Amino acid sequence: MLTLQQLKEEIEPETIFASGTAIDREDELFMANTGEELSWVAVRGGIEDWAIYYSFSYKNNEWIKQWGDKIHSEKHIRLLVPCDDEAFALYRH
Repeated sequence: MLTLQQLKEEIEPETIFASGTAIDREDELFMANTGEELSWVAVRGGIEDWAIYYSFSYKNNEWIKQWGDKIHSEKHIRLLVPCDDEAFALYRH
């Protein structure tokens, strides 16, 4: 569970602190319904904010961090990175 304290004290700015894969389908990470595997990375910003970016799995994590599409859906954000309400409030939409 990601907490405000972790964002402030434990995770370095501009770092990937979580990553994974999911299938692009309605019951997982539904973006375009391609059925393909997507990779995602959770990145802390320069302050205590954070965001999750994704792309197709043939891209590496650094590429996704720099060029991936940002996830905006609360359902998908909390599915990929379980977080308390204080940490969620610092999500950079």
